[in-house]
Amino acid sequence: MKRLGSFIKSVREEMKIVTWPTGKQLKKDVIVVLETTIIFAIFFGVVDFAILQATKLFL
Repeated sequence: MKRLGSFIKSVREEMKIVTWPTGKQLKKDVIVVLETTIIFAIFFGVVDFAILQATKLFL
C-alpha cells in the first residue's frame, strides 16, 4: 500500500511539470494528424485498387 501512495505522489509531481499545449497548438496538431490520416488512406486505397486489378489480370 505504501508503494501505491508513493506512486500517486510521484505522478502528481510529474503532472505539475508537464507543459500542456495551447488551444492554438492543439488545433494545428489535430489538423496535421487528420491530413496525414487522409493522405495514408488515399495511398493505401490506390495501392489496394492496383493490387486488385493486377490480381484480376493474372487470375
